[in-house]
Amino acid sequence: MSYVPSERRNRFAAAAASFVGFTGFTLVMPFLPLYFQQLGVTDLGEVAMWSGLSLGVTPALTAVLSPLWGRLGDRFGLKIMVERSLLSFVFVMSATAFVTRAWHVFALRAVLGLFAGFGALTVTMAAESSSRDRMAASIGAVQTAQRLGPALGPVIGGIVAQVVGLRQAFLVAAALYGAGFLIVLVLYREMPEAQRRARAKVAGFVRFRDVMALPFFVLLMGVVFGLQFVDRSFGPILPLFVAGLGVPLGRVPVLSGIAFSLSAAAAGLGHHVTGRLLARWPHRTVVTGGCALGAAAALGVAAAPSVAALMGLISLLGISLGVAATASYALAGQVIPAGARGVGFGVLTMASLAGLALSPIVCGALGAASIRAVFAVDAAGMAALTWFVAHLITRGEAPSPDATDAAD
Repeated sequence: MSYVPSERRNRFAAAAASFVGFTGFTLVMPFLPLYFQQLGVTDLGEVAMWSGLSLGVTPALTAVLSPLWGRLGDRFGLKIMVERSLLSFVFVMSATAFVTRAWHVFALRAVLGLFAGFGALTVTMAAESSSRDRMAASIGAVQTAQRLGPALGPVIGGIVAQVVGLRQAFLVAAALYGAGFLIVLVLYREMPEAQRRARAKVAGFVRFRDVMALPFFVLLMGVVFGLQFVDRSFGPILPLFVAGLGVPLGRVPVLSGIAFSLSAAAAGLGHHVTGRLLARWPHRTVVTGGCALGAAAALGVAAAPSVAALMGLISLLGISLGVAATASYALAGQVIPAGARGVGFGVLTMASLAGLALSPIVCGALGAASIRAVFAVDAAGMAALTWFVAHLITRGEAPSPDATDAAD
């Protein structure tokens, strides 16, 4: 029998910590350019440069180190790894409130990249704490929380910054990370050390190439990369797209914000319902269906004639991305040995962060030529993912449980 310690309690702890942590991050990061101006950077080009470097360095380092933190989680326990990451955010966010130079912010963000990674680890927490038939629902709950946090964070952050100021907003963010740390500390119940060591012993020393050799894993990396690439393609061009539909300039920010929020909320809904879909259909069918629906929705957005059509289609695209992403992670959870899920999900996170980093650059350049072409390319990418998943993943249910699950 698989290890299932207080499944609901652990799922709640992982989801709540994710929600609080992702809310804390987006509470302040959207306003980083304004903070640089407060620090004395007056040239807009320099503000843009420092903002880009500071926002990019953390996910870049996190992508490189995620497999390492996952491996350490498999060996020493996921709980202590998540606590380590959340505490690093507490200290770095607190220190950022007292900086006096732009490079101080960049340096702190680089340090944060060395110790971050709790997003992937909380997904692993949910997978490790769940029975095989509930894994998708647990992963979906955490991914929903990771969606809702960024949807609410900028709104809350704007209010906090207006009331207490930008510097103090970093302290509020630090307090949120502290709350996330306490949630994990008090609520999450770690697997017994003897059982964790037994699983790790059976799984052995898992190397990068070992994970890559798992059934479907390289394909799933490509799917996760592609879904993140499409998901992040809206950022550079959505306000311009809204303006191109004839919306008065004064209403563009509001309607663009609504579109972003609808997309995030719809993706959260997609994450949430995936467990129910997988209870009825195989992983392959759900991933394929999600990608196919996403291709159709993206193509519809590319041809959207009005703001109302855009809102509906971008919501449909968000649902499809959420479903396909959670189903992909759930399938990965089935093929990765139980003693190596930390490193496995860490590698998937590396692929996801690569998509996050590349998408705004590529789609921003493409949008300079044609705004609608960005969504046309998204549709082509989702259609390609549909074909690859349908033809390269074996028909039927996910692979049978590994030996470690059977032995527990």
